[in-house]
Amino acid sequence: MSELTPREIVTELDKYIVGQEQAKRMVAIAVRNRWRRQRLSPELREEVAPRNIIMMGPTGVGKTEIARRLAKLCHAPFIKVEATKYTEVGYVGRDVESMIRDLMEIGISLVREEETAKVRQRAEAAAEERLLDLLLPPSGHESREGTREKLRTLFRQGHLDDREVEVEVREQAPQIGMLSMPGMEQMGNQMQDALGRFFPERKHKKRMKIGAAWQHLLEDESSRLVDNDKITDIARERVEQMGIVFIDEIDKLASTSSQHSSDISREGVQRDLLPIVEGSTVNTKHGMIRTDHILFIAAGAFHMSKPSDLIPELQGRFPLRAELEALGAEEFYRILTEPDNALTRQYEALLGTENVSVSFTDDGLREIAAFAQEVNTRQENIGARRLHTIMEKILSDISFDAPERAGETVLVDKNYVAEHLRDVREDVELSKYIL
Repeated sequence: MSELTPREIVTELDKYIVGQEQAKRMVAIAVRNRWRRQRLSPELREEVAPRNIIMMGPTGVGKTEIARRLAKLCHAPFIKVEATKYTEVGYVGRDVESMIRDLMEIGISLVREEETAKVRQRAEAAAEERLLDLLLPPSGHESREGTREKLRTLFRQGHLDDREVEVEVREQAPQIGMLSMPGMEQMGNQMQDALGRFFPERKHKKRMKIGAAWQHLLEDESSRLVDNDKITDIARERVEQMGIVFIDEIDKLASTSSQHSSDISREGVQRDLLPIVEGSTVNTKHGMIRTDHILFIAAGAFHMSKPSDLIPELQGRFPLRAELEALGAEEFYRILTEPDNALTRQYEALLGTENVSVSFTDDGLREIAAFAQEVNTRQENIGARRLHTIMEKILSDISFDAPERAGETVLVDKNYVAEHLRDVREDVELSKYIL
């Protein structure tokens, strides 16, 4: 459980997301409340429910990024689902439970990575000995021991990577893809277990290069050293107490007076979501998962509808509302300069691999930001995602010619930006297709 204070959480989020202070503060408090809840008496702890959040704002303003970065920050299992996928033809109510099953799988992977990292040193030592056994079987003879140590040194220096060895690999039972379709997960798991009994695991020898053999042996030794039952128990606890489900496009489920034809399916999905959000028990192949304390963050643009158009029961389960602001030229400029993963830094690093130095001037970045706002105003507002299309348009020539321009320095200033955007700026119809 993360012990970061709300202020520290906001500071960390500021490294990747510009603005949106209200939403950042809200999610920071939600995470801190989980930490506080763990310090209550068991009786009271069970009664404290998470304060689920609805984020409202146009696309590209940081709704998903806030939730994703928050989960990464506190090492919480995180899944993003599109609410609209549950309104598709062929939908059945139990499909909604698949988000919790998927969250559990993500939790298992997260904990397995952590547990594997703990035993990495021991696994590497054991894998190295097994690899040396394949290269030179052990013997009590002193000269062979000396040869073994020489081989160890050569392997560590990478001189043996092109040699081949014969490694014993396991054959998995056949997988049934058809039965892992939505609504059939439980049947698929049962059939897979049955197949595992009918087709016991077999082993066979396979020749592979030292590098591939090393990875295979390392994974094998790591799986021996970690306790799968312990991983499942930790993951279940983490999913139930710290899991975050991000439900995007929740506004598409809201029913307005002009949407009578599809109201039934929309309201049906809302009613199927309700027990999951309220708190229920979902059956997964790793055991029963309670959703009572999972944090649900819903998001939507709410252009044509509003949160009050959702059914009252679902509204009541999302007591907190955060309105994210549309981004303007100043925010775009900050997005290009402040975050640790700013697009400018990404392009500088990418072209740097070709020995091409790209430098962005302040007036060049402000020109890009102003043009992004102009296009968003003139066309559909897609927020910060517009910067990706504009940056790619500006730097496409350099990216294409980079291998032939090694050693050059390219200065991206206001004139350079204006020159490369002239055609789309003058031709409104062209900009609709290109940007």
